[in-house]
Parts: sequence; C-alpha cells; structure tokens
Amino acid sequence: MKLEDAKVLIGDDSILVRKQIKDIVSAYGISNILEASNGQEIIDLYKQHTPDLVFVDIVMPIKDGHTAISEIIEMDPDAYMVVVSSVGTQAQLRQAIQLGAKTFIQKPFAEWQIESILKNRFEGR
Repeated sequence: MKLEDAKVLIGDDSILVRKQIKDIVSAYGISNILEASNGQEIIDLYKQHTPDLVFVDIVMPIKDGHTAISEIIEMDPDAYMVVVSSVGTQAQLRQAIQLGAKTFIQKPFAEWQIESILKNRFEGR
C-alpha cells in the first residue's frame, strides 16, 4: 500500500495525545488522518471509513477502548488496532491482545514507537 493512500484513525480522549500521534503520522507522509475522542466515535468512524490502522486508548468516555476494539474486530476481523495507553497492567495488555489488538504502546510514548508501528504496517517490516 502506498502511504498517500493509507487511512489512519487516532482515538484518544486527550487532544494532546491525538496531536502528538497525528504529527508523527503526518511526518511519515500520511495525510488521511481521522480523529476520535471517545470509543463510540472510533467505532462510528471505522464503519464509515475503514481505516488501515487504528490507534486506540483504553480509558475513554462513552465506550472504552476494549469495547471499541471488540466491536470493530467483530465487524472486521482484519482490523489493525494498536493500543496506546497509560493503563499498562499485564491484565489490560492481555485483554487488548485477546480482543484483537496487534500490539500495545505505553504512554508516554517515544516517536520511534509510533514510527515502528507505521513501518510494520505499511512497509512490512
């Protein structure tokens, strides 16, 4: 897939975290970036746009990240979901992976961690 064709959805209730991830994703050459501030918005935007990569927080209003992951994977078992959360217990990580997330990044994150996800997803590394 060409990066200019990629769609990325960033779901976090923190506008600062969304901006940090968006800046890294944009610098990587991806311009089709969607943002959601709660779990229900993540689900709704996924249904509308079927993004190629979703960054999702665990603790969010309306529906939490686990619920969003579960509902999206139920709709699309091939959805590429990455948890970015400060709730980093082993149980939380295990649950997110069991629900269908591909990996987990602990907040605060480093730029290289987001870049690594982008490379793995879009460059096959």
